Amino acid sequence: MPATPSDPALLAAPASAPLAFTLGDAAGVGPELIVRLFAEGLPHPAVVYGDRGALLRASQALGLSDRLRILPLDTPGAGTTDGEIGVLNRGEALPPDLPWGREDARAGRGAYAYLCHAIDDARAGYVRALVTAPLHKGALHAGGIDFPGHTEILAQRTGTTDYAMMLANDELRVLLVTIHLALAKVPAALDQAAELRAIRLAQRACRQAGIDRPRIAVAGLNPHAGEGGAFGDEEARHIAPAIAQARLEGLDVTGPWPGDTVFMRARQGEFDIVVAQYHDQGLIPVKYLGLDEGVNVTVGLPFVRTSVDHGTAFDIAGRGIADPASLRAAMRMALRMTAGRKD
Repeated sequence: MPATPSDPALLAAPASAPLAFTLGDAAGVGPELIVRLFAEGLPHPAVVYGDRGALLRASQALGLSDRLRILPLDTPGAGTTDGEIGVLNRGEALPPDLPWGREDARAGRGAYAYLCHAIDDARAGYVRALVTAPLHKGALHAGGIDFPGHTEILAQRTGTTDYAMMLANDELRVLLVTIHLALAKVPAALDQAAELRAIRLAQRACRQAGIDRPRIAVAGLNPHAGEGGAFGDEEARHIAPAIAQARLEGLDVTGPWPGDTVFMRARQGEFDIVVAQYHDQGLIPVKYLGLDEGVNVTVGLPFVRTSVDHGTAFDIAGRGIADPASLRAAMRMALRMTAGRKD
């Protein structure tokens, strides 16, 4: 096993190890995005955990089958680069007539198998980082997989208890206290421990991004961050005490700030990251800036995982018009976050 880096919670595959891409849901745009990215030429060797037939079909649909050899692999090895896509598949082969753009239990089960295989190899140090194409939650559930998304699968498979979702682009970083949770259940899920955990993970995420002393802002839950208790007391009971504790630990963190202005202030450079209280509070500002360069990062795992900031796009799957910009951005961020590694 390679040597462990300065962060004891982060495994360190050698820099020469390949990047791992997961296919995601084969009925969505994942196969097209991956084929386009490999056809452009990659800055680092990579492998795909997925279905070879789905990639062949995508390459044919895109008119790229004469430029790419799609090779079955038994192990990640050194990965492949220009002109080849090496594929590992621990699951069952998908049928060649799998419909594009439709929820299908077979695609859901396959997506789960690819992800689990990639997670296991990342934990073993065989791949440098994990870059994931989108899943479809309905297809997962149809296939008997009872998880709401990537983040929860990654956490369960790695035994990670302290983790968070971060969305980032060139203008904004946002980390979430709660993730896939009904809005009505959010207040009950907030406590000082959850807030402090998210603040510490925000610190870790920024440090991995090369920011030595991150400036962390914490958004309030209620309008005007509670307005002194007039609109709710979660800020006073949970959020402010967690901020005070984090400051005692030496973190540069402030808040709770009103959610309607804190993201703008971060975008203008006042903060390096915003801790948001729930899914849409944090994701709407990032996605409003554009999906093309948005990247989803799971913070707290024992390896680096990045992903696209969009879904399976069933409405355009198979039409050859899906844009790989977000997948490209996810790949570049994964490489940046692991750039300090040595062989």
